[in-house]
Amino acid sequence: MTIPRITHDPGVMGGKPCIRDLRVTVGTILGLLASRHTRERILQAYPYLEAEDIDAVLAYAAWRLEEREEPLVVA
Repeated sequence: MTIPRITHDPGVMGGKPCIRDLRVTVGTILGLLASRHTRERILQAYPYLEAEDIDAVLAYAAWRLEEREEPLVVA
């Protein structure tokens, strides 16, 4: 699955998933949301982010949680 606002670049934050190649990781925004910071407060703290970026972070996190790794079965 590709979420256009979420990027992975080895040269940016060590390849962690970031928002639009900015130096703001998905984990940072998730952590702020988990700490009960409001969207409005996050957007004030990071004025270069957009509300759609937070939506993309949540969509990415939901997608990653649904991923399942199955063991390789060799016949």
